[in-house]
Amino acid sequence: MSNASHHRLIILGSGPAGYTAAVYAARANLSPVVITGLQQGGQLTTTTEVENWPGGSHDLQGPQLMQQMQAHVERLEASVVFDHIESVNLQERPFQLTGTSEYTCDALIIATGASAQYLGLPSETAFMGKGVSACATCDGFFYRSQEVAVVGGGNTAVEEALYLSNLCSKVHLVHRRDSLRAEKILQDRLMDRVNEGRIETHWHRTLDEVLGDESGVTGIRMRSTIEPEDCD
Repeated sequence: MSNASHHRLIILGSGPAGYTAAVYAARANLSPVVITGLQQGGQLTTTTEVENWPGGSHDLQGPQLMQQMQAHVERLEASVVFDHIESVNLQERPFQLTGTSEYTCDALIIATGASAQYLGLPSETAFMGKGVSACATCDGFFYRSQEVAVVGGGNTAVEEALYLSNLCSKVHLVHRRDSLRAEKILQDRLMDRVNEGRIETHWHRTLDEVLGDESGVTGIRMRSTIEPEDCD
């Protein structure tokens, strides 16, 4: 890799873990380089209020927090490079990384984080970008005053449902169990919206199929986890 730029330490990922690693590495004079990946700032850039961050203001937003983290590492003279690494060779040193550009490094920290979890339905794939989305804050604007559905029972699903309830005429929360895994404070907020009629919960249900036509998604079909032959 004759054209590759060499660095002592490269950090893959620009979420909280990647930036935290960069802070410590920069303070140790390791001259770290953070390669952002496609989603610069990680999943926090798709969230709204961040309440579980110590010392954050009451109205701290996810994108704002990630901008602060990037500014922090850059103040410590860490480099932030926008690129997406597609292949890594860890069989020999220096390690070799290939994205839009080529890199070599003596040490590598992989902090690529998580990505959206899909259900794997053929109909889900067919309507991706035509009504199927994994980011309410990214795409919720397009579904203002419409009925939407959110599948899941964890923090992410409940946060997305709460966000969409401010934009959409009604949010249907579909969950395969009869209780949520989300934090209690989120569950309380969800039930407030349920009582207001802005969110409707569908317990013991899984998504069986995304329904639609050439214009996009027109509805969903749910299946009972108790009586599998029961669809609605």
